[in-house]
Amino acid sequence: MMFDTTTPSACLPRRAALAAALTAVLAGGVLPQAWAQGSAASSANWPSKPITFVVPQAPGGANDVIARAIAQGLGQSLGQPVIVENRAGANGNVGTSQVARSAADGYTFLVTAQSAYTINPALYSTVPFDPIKDFTPVMQLAVAPYLLVVNPNFPAKNLDELVAYAKQHPGKVEYASAGNGTLNHLLGEMLKKQKGIDLLHVPYKGASAAATDVVAGQLPMAFGSFPGVMPFVTSGKLRVLGVASDKPSQLAPEIPPLGKGLAVTSWYGLFAPAGTPDTVVVRLHAAITKVLATPVMAERLKNLGAESVVSTPQSFKASLPAELAYWKQVVQDSGAHID
Repeated sequence: MMFDTTTPSACLPRRAALAAALTAVLAGGVLPQAWAQGSAASSANWPSKPITFVVPQAPGGANDVIARAIAQGLGQSLGQPVIVENRAGANGNVGTSQVARSAADGYTFLVTAQSAYTINPALYSTVPFDPIKDFTPVMQLAVAPYLLVVNPNFPAKNLDELVAYAKQHPGKVEYASAGNGTLNHLLGEMLKKQKGIDLLHVPYKGASAAATDVVAGQLPMAFGSFPGVMPFVTSGKLRVLGVASDKPSQLAPEIPPLGKGLAVTSWYGLFAPAGTPDTVVVRLHAAITKVLATPVMAERLKNLGAESVVSTPQSFKASLPAELAYWKQVVQDSGAHID
């Protein structure tokens, strides 16, 4: 039978065929399959252009230095430049939210300090990112221990003597921190709770200012990061009472650990926007693992006061929910809050 294509009724079979084809496409047939093939091809060719590491802290800090050291080695390994972009603001919230909104194409990543990622969601009324839903964890890059230090004129020579002195002088022993809700503030609150002592918190605008006043004898004690306070310990300007860990640090095994109740893993981690192809995450993890294993990188981390750590996307992801819950409770117990 011949159909007259000049009449409306003659178009019906053709329209039906077109409609069926369109239905198949919309149902997830042709276009999604083509898109998936294109996406797979794109990730297989990764990287084909420069990669950006967004650091949500200011230049010069430990996180920034670690990011730049890894970026240099990674660029040589992958054959593409790795650019470090500092996006400081709101204790890390600005840069973190920028990456959360970035395309999940394998060319933008977040290199952040643990405190900005796991403490901020509990410290602030709201944060512009979801630490679980908005990111794909890649790996922890390094850990840096925290030290309990005192002015050399302070009578306590170890943790037990500090606790005894604080109990004899309740509410009279001050400790400095980098600000409300910072990790060194929360460590002080954890020490108070664990030992049943009454310490007076004095917040500063930054860790450097806090350490400087303890060195000067304006305040007797503080918790500080290894790279921030160890030079003062080495020069005799501060006395170290312990490391916030349940075992000695490889960086200074002679420093006694403060014990399980004060064991804090302060890490620097790498995250991708949620939805980044698994092939990219796997390849990036493998490349950075090789960079971290080089003697040059190990020495750079040691000089910085940090240690490399064994980490996988799976182990890093699995650790985050419990860590977020832990710091939420610590923040609540401390009373720290930022609107």
